[in-house]
Amino acid sequence: MAGFDDITKKAQAFLQDGKVQDALKSEKAEGVSDNILDAVANAADKATGGKHTDKIQQAKEQADKKIGNQ
Repeated sequence: MAGFDDITKKAQAFLQDGKVQDALKSEKAEGVSDNILDAVANAADKATGGKHTDKIQQAKEQADKKIGNQ
């Protein structure tokens, strides 16, 4: 899980950038971010064989709250 933790930290740092935050608040970005989060969650679910579906869904929802505007 160390690699996943590194990716998570890098993603969090990227998302805290002011320019990124402004871009993510548009309607178009909301749709794009929802599509990306869905794709990542589906890939993670497939990679884990569905063993962690609930946790993946929770992580997706938390990420959407942080980066989404709806």
